[in-house]
Amino acid sequence: MTINIILFIISSVSLSAFAQIVLKMGMSNAKVQNDLMIAGNLFEKLFIALTNVYVVAGISMYLLSMVLWLVVLSKIDVSVAYPFVGLGFIITMVLGFLLLNEQISAMRVMGTILVVCGVLMVSSTQS
Repeated sequence: MTINIILFIISSVSLSAFAQIVLKMGMSNAKVQNDLMIAGNLFEKLFIALTNVYVVAGISMYLLSMVLWLVVLSKIDVSVAYPFVGLGFIITMVLGFLLLNEQISAMRVMGTILVVCGVLMVSSTQS
């Protein structure tokens, strides 16, 4: 696996994690929450979500992440690439803590360490 592919993988996974945080920020906004409560149907709720700048930014980040992931999949086996998606759990947990003031328990940290170990093990084996 080349350094460029690793950079594409890390960029894709990181963008996906940031997208989660930005989407959460958009959907947790007090105005959005209030508007969703009074919205009548699914289309009104969808309009409310899709007119929030954070939601649009999060979706855009996901799209860019997907484009990068397609490049990765064109270069290496999915069985080698996909375990790196587990790094998104780590990045999302850290960003949630730093940007959303979410709490991190010891069990969550231990689980995250196991994910990292699994990613390292899978990425070090190539057919």
